[in-house]
Amino acid sequence: MNAAEIISADEAWTAVLARDRAFDGRFVTGVLSTRIYCRPSCAARHPLRANVRFFANGAAARAAGLRPCKRCSPDDVARDEKAVLAAIEAIKGSEEVPALAGLAADAGYSVAHFQRLFTRMTGLSPAAYSRALRLERASAALSSGESVTGAIYEAGYSAPSRFYAAKEGRMGMAPSAWANGGRGVTIRWAVVPTSLGAMLVAATDKGVCRLSFNESVDDLAERFPKAELAEGGAGFAALLADVVAAVETPGAPHAIPLDVRGTAFQEAVWRELRRIPPGETRSYAQIAAAVGKPQAVRACGSANGANNVAVLIPCHRVVRSDGTLGGYAYGLDIKRKLLDKEGAG
Repeated sequence: MNAAEIISADEAWTAVLARDRAFDGRFVTGVLSTRIYCRPSCAARHPLRANVRFFANGAAARAAGLRPCKRCSPDDVARDEKAVLAAIEAIKGSEEVPALAGLAADAGYSVAHFQRLFTRMTGLSPAAYSRALRLERASAALSSGESVTGAIYEAGYSAPSRFYAAKEGRMGMAPSAWANGGRGVTIRWAVVPTSLGAMLVAATDKGVCRLSFNESVDDLAERFPKAELAEGGAGFAALLADVVAAVETPGAPHAIPLDVRGTAFQEAVWRELRRIPPGETRSYAQIAAAVGKPQAVRACGSANGANNVAVLIPCHRVVRSDGTLGGYAYGLDIKRKLLDKEGAG
């Protein structure tokens, strides 16, 4: 299978010129004049474009009569992926957070190299991945109606205190509120006019939990049916002003606190979205590769759609590989205006 069936040849060549490590494992670069194939990130001097052919993997390149580059060892990418997948299985099957040294030793890598490798492929360090996995399990158990204590122990925490410590700073809502539609949580809200249309802003005491366009408090109530919804307020007014300013000038830096939570994969995608510089865009495939899941392009799109705080987590900066806008929850007109405001339109 040719790499062009996965990504375009132009996108592959751009990745080679940039020596983009995020594309390692997605294809190999075959140099027909030397009969050698390399990783996209190979540090060797770039060949002439006319001498290059892209292959989906090393096996396809070898079948065409090419041999692996000794400098970048492109076939080690498969070994790297297997090592990380094995570590993920070990983490999933462990009651405690596995020691990094043990994971690295099992993979046959140094501790520092394995830490970098795991982080590059998953978007999280092994320890952070383990913590996120436990929180995800606890959230799923709570959502299914289990008691808070039962969900905590089922997720692998040795005591409730460990769970609460792990959650510190990640979500304003108490664990019981996850299973009870926001019960016990006060969410302040307002609908204000902007150049993009009516905007709903809602926040807990920890940060903005919802930013959307053309929605009402009724839509907010559907998301948090048992929360106490309170309109406005003096403390909320200052936060609201900051949010409006961020939306009207989406390229300007801001430090608006957020109270959002997703799965480990969703949060990795959201982190990558916040790393896209204003005025630039990335494709869904590029974001998927950046979080170490190059084949999860559809899942990346779903994670984009699960973003509860438009603009503050700039999912509008993600477009299709061919440069067209793709989708947007609030309509392409708003997406186009946001990109125009940033100079990317």
